[in-house]
Amino acid sequence: LPLNPWDVVLCVSGTVISCENAVVVVVIFYTPAFRAPMFLLIGSLAAADLLAGLGLILHFAFVYLVPSEAASLLTVGLLVTSFTASVCSLLTITIDRYLSLYNALTYYSERTVTRTHVMLILTWGASVCYGLLPVMGWNCLKEPSACSVVKPLTKNHLVILSVSFFTVFAVMLQLYVQICRIVCRHAQQIAVQRHFLGSSHYVTTRKGIATLAVILGAFASCWLPFAVYCLLGDHSSPALYTYVTLLPATYNSMINPVIYAFRNHEIQKVLWAVCCGCFSSTPPFRSRSPSDV
Repeated sequence: LPLNPWDVVLCVSGTVISCENAVVVVVIFYTPAFRAPMFLLIGSLAAADLLAGLGLILHFAFVYLVPSEAASLLTVGLLVTSFTASVCSLLTITIDRYLSLYNALTYYSERTVTRTHVMLILTWGASVCYGLLPVMGWNCLKEPSACSVVKPLTKNHLVILSVSFFTVFAVMLQLYVQICRIVCRHAQQIAVQRHFLGSSHYVTTRKGIATLAVILGAFASCWLPFAVYCLLGDHSSPALYTYVTLLPATYNSMINPVIYAFRNHEIQKVLWAVCCGCFSSTPPFRSRSPSDV
């Protein structure tokens, strides 16, 4: 096949995504102190994005080196699984942040650990099921007219994925609105107790709202164009539109490590220690609340 520049860009994006998230996965896996629920969820997100990056690389390799229907189904199934797990992991992180603020007194308990494990099982179980559908026969290889904008996925399959995304986004939006209210209320209470000036309360609240806006804004700007296009387009739509909307969606997996991992002070400490050659598997710190991640 003639080399498509868009496929090259996606492959390069997959390489960057894989490298970024591999660092996060290795740091969390090899650091015993990172066994708190919030780090498990960050690790789940990084693992999903790592698989997404590898899926983009494999897709390029199979299309241009080993073109076959079986390889196409496997790579598409891997991409569906990884991107679904990535979006669902973002939802679990949002739920964990909300509960850490709403139930702050009981957050550090065995119930939180159990809840985290349940969310991880549900996230990856649902993601694997979505990814197995094309491999198990729900594809459009034998009926091209049923194809969606992403071959060999059917139009109905992609519609289900898009509706699921909008549902996840709506839940995240509602939770972050509640988080914003809790943060504002807590900032006001602290300001009253410590006799802070009104400007200090305003700055604290504004910073919290700005952080939440960046998180939701990045997620929406990356995924909404592709999700909307999946609902409107079909097999007859130009492939250019698919690439133009899919590429920003992959950027979300590139941004996630920066927002959820590299901004975390504990992970920063370990990374600096590794860079300085003085890595310790048990750094002396206590994990903070997920609301600080």
